[in-house]
Amino acid sequence: MSRRRKGRNIHGILLLDKAEGVSSNKALQEVRFLLQAKKAGHTGSLDPLATGLLPLCFGEATKVSAMMLDDDKCYQVDVRLGIMTDTGDREGQVIAEKAVPELTQEQISQCLQHFTGEIEQVPPMYSALKHQGKKLYELAREGKTVERKARRITIFKLILLQQQHDILTLEVHCSKGTYIRSLAEDIGEYLGTCATVDRLRRIAAGKFNIEHALTLEQLRTMPRDVIQKQLLAVDVPLESLPAVNMTEEQAGFIRQGQALQVGSFPPGMVRMYCNQDFLGLGEMLLDGKIAPKRLFHLSDEQTELS
Repeated sequence: MSRRRKGRNIHGILLLDKAEGVSSNKALQEVRFLLQAKKAGHTGSLDPLATGLLPLCFGEATKVSAMMLDDDKCYQVDVRLGIMTDTGDREGQVIAEKAVPELTQEQISQCLQHFTGEIEQVPPMYSALKHQGKKLYELAREGKTVERKARRITIFKLILLQQQHDILTLEVHCSKGTYIRSLAEDIGEYLGTCATVDRLRRIAAGKFNIEHALTLEQLRTMPRDVIQKQLLAVDVPLESLPAVNMTEEQAGFIRQGQALQVGSFPPGMVRMYCNQDFLGLGEMLLDGKIAPKRLFHLSDEQTELS
């Protein structure tokens, strides 16, 4: 007989400011322990080297985590010119060194403009992408290199915040699937040298901003009920979708998985509510009916921790 997972049925999103040297999963598990949450997940990991915004999802909020992976991201990155490492960041082994030419502001501006917009990017070997069922970073640790296809990404904004000696501090607003380490290496090559990531901090993801995030140090000092009050509602990341309000009777049919007529809405995904309670996601069909796609069960019922 399988043992029932212990924990509390809490639902919501917590914005964590992850520290350097901590894996995303380790940070998630500590916050999960602090909340004594039954179910938890994060929305795209940050490397241990990286710091910054890591949205953590608890309970039913884990159902929206996959959708949040598609969000644009914003980073501040220190690009160190003149060296290249096997991992693409300062934690790796140096595999190349090259003199850094005297760079004018105009040359740097032209470089950043070159990488702004839709571009082709080759993913790094140290990534979680798979080749024949094996993650690339696993192959890289075995000393193997395989051909990777270039992928189309979008750099919405790429600006120079500071230049100090051989370090360029940049702000990058980019689409999903962007590898900042690859971008840093490409910038180094364009400028006639090589480069690696010296520091990386995520400052925004989708509609969420680092200004509203809490550190593990802050969370450790808070009582559990105070931490729980920091959770954002599970439907916050979905606010760009149209909302459909239903009667109790209509909500009953939806909870049973039935499609029904609710009014005139354009086809596509919508949020469903009854008496301001979030029911889940539905799809408006061409015939004017709404079909339930993903229902949320936001009960406050808790399981004993003993």
